Amino acid sequence: MINDEQAVEIFKALSNQIRVNILQMLKEPDNNFSPQAHVIKEKGFDGGVCVSDIHSKVGLSQSTTSQYLYILLQSGLVEMKRIGQWTYYRRNEETIKQFEKYIGLKI
Repeated sequence: MINDEQAVEIFKALSNQIRVNILQMLKEPDNNFSPQAHVIKEKGFDGGVCVSDIHSKVGLSQSTTSQYLYILLQSGLVEMKRIGQWTYYRRNEETIKQFEKYIGLKI
């Protein structure tokens, strides 16, 4: 279950529209990104999207995109996996569900 400290980090991560947009795009990766060939070969990380594809979609510098993804990762809203030389991100649905429950209990 999400505690108050974790919730604050999630709220901080969600305080930026681009980070919210990234989460929304990652909700339906097949509709928002090209097929992820390396993830298909590596079982167990379905829905993962290469950081370069995310970068292309958001239209920010690569360093800013990476910083935003790191903030989302630190908050627990996304998961990351390196496959070869590529880094992939996907939503952490378990944390998102726990956060939804947390909000429901607090509001």
